[in-house]
Amino acid sequence: MAMNMRRRQQQLGLGGGIHGKVGKLSIAGIVLIVCTFYFLSSRTNTSPPRSVVRSEGQVNVEELWETAPSNGWRPSSAPRSDWLPPTSQTNGYLRVRCNGGLNQQRTAICNAVLAARVMNATLVLPELDANSFWHDDSGFQGIYDVEHFIKTLRYDVRIVEAIPEIHKNGKNKKLKSYQLRPPRDAPISWYTTVALQKMKEHGAIYLTPFSHRLAEEIDNAEYQRLRCRVNYHALRFKPHIMELSHSIVNRLRAQGHFMALHLRFEMDMLSFAGCFDIFTPGEQKILRKYREENFAPKDLVYNERRAIGKCPLTPEEVGLILRAMGFDKSTRIYLAAGDLFGGERFMKPFRSLFPRLENHSSVDTSGELASNTRGLLGSAVDYMVCLLADIFMPTYDGPSNFANNLLGHRLYYGFRTVIRPDRKSLAPVFIDRENGHTAGFEEAIRRVMRNTNFGGPHKRVSPESFYTNSWPECFCQTSPQNPADKCPPENIMEILNSKLERGALGGDSSVTGSLSNLTALVVKRRGK
Repeated sequence: MAMNMRRRQQQLGLGGGIHGKVGKLSIAGIVLIVCTFYFLSSRTNTSPPRSVVRSEGQVNVEELWETAPSNGWRPSSAPRSDWLPPTSQTNGYLRVRCNGGLNQQRTAICNAVLAARVMNATLVLPELDANSFWHDDSGFQGIYDVEHFIKTLRYDVRIVEAIPEIHKNGKNKKLKSYQLRPPRDAPISWYTTVALQKMKEHGAIYLTPFSHRLAEEIDNAEYQRLRCRVNYHALRFKPHIMELSHSIVNRLRAQGHFMALHLRFEMDMLSFAGCFDIFTPGEQKILRKYREENFAPKDLVYNERRAIGKCPLTPEEVGLILRAMGFDKSTRIYLAAGDLFGGERFMKPFRSLFPRLENHSSVDTSGELASNTRGLLGSAVDYMVCLLADIFMPTYDGPSNFANNLLGHRLYYGFRTVIRPDRKSLAPVFIDRENGHTAGFEEAIRRVMRNTNFGGPHKRVSPESFYTNSWPECFCQTSPQNPADKCPPENIMEILNSKLERGALGGDSSVTGSLSNLTALVVKRRGK
């Protein structure tokens, strides 16, 4: 049996467990595990639990470079109940426009797949908004591996790259989509009633905008696991993006462990938070103008916001947290950030604490990112490097889609270490320091940080997002106390393939067949 397990792992490209030191695995192997294997290995972390906090109250930095204890859990988004493949007939075509940045679009894509599933619709490849911030019209095809996306989800939903033309009155014409604006955080019932009715009437619907248009908390574990299959298996970046990310991680890893830091100290987030007082009058004017143009009016008082942890941490504060935890000047840090507001005067204190600082431009010898630092390519590379880093630290994980998605992905990808500063608890510590009360400062920082979760399985508590923490729906145990947590059978792929083949034999499952029936129905209803 052990020999069969080893042979199965070799066939799947899994030479060893993913829970040991990442440095022992080739980056190519890591990328393969993360992005190409439909269901992760069934291996469980059997290494002894790490002790992040030493007996004397110090943080054990060496242990943080390892993955967090799994407590017998492993990632699994495979169906555990009777999950039927898409039926041979479709109710129509679903088009969506995913607005926002790369990671907001990513969650929208997951929601679009689920919406198509519950409506028994054919999903048209989601459109990615080329908005004014990104200035990037790469589209889905320019960022993601389309063939892999469609193939990975073949057991779940039917996907086409474009709505096929219909033949009517001797001419080929495009099927027009009926445009709808979904409610924010709409329930599943909205899609199975309002949206589905319009789809059946018109043959195709176009949902726009499609950011946060499906409720995150759904009382259906199989629907949540479908979201995980999309997010962590189907959405794979194009080969050249994976190769570029691979080369950057290799260069960083060549000198040992490295940490990825998402320093969210940018104009949009500072404006959103209403944290202006530490800036010059000219800079405050810029921030206020940006807020007026992009956010709803609100009376925000800096001191009040700061005291309750609503302001992003400054680079210096981040450096002081890391130093108090025990990280020293030798720590290599990859910086994932846009244009830091205030520039070098805010970075200088951080750089003096941690001089071994890199970003994707400094370690990209190809020069490909130099002209695309604000586009989707740069964001995609940052995402992959942060995913593969030994430690990931977001400094503002409130409304940050980038940080939230990565926290969820790293949890799913083997409980990889994260450092999540509790800004509300840290705020009085920093305020006391600024008022001259420096005695016991580092111990106060450590006291707060010792109470944070460093990446292990934990209960999701509102307002934590499902995309930040998909436990327990997308995890399982080989020896569970609760039967609902039992891992699916090892031959799940064969079971799904068999169901798909039986469905194909039972009727015409081709897009052409479905389209011809759909066209006839639409023409009949329109009386043409």
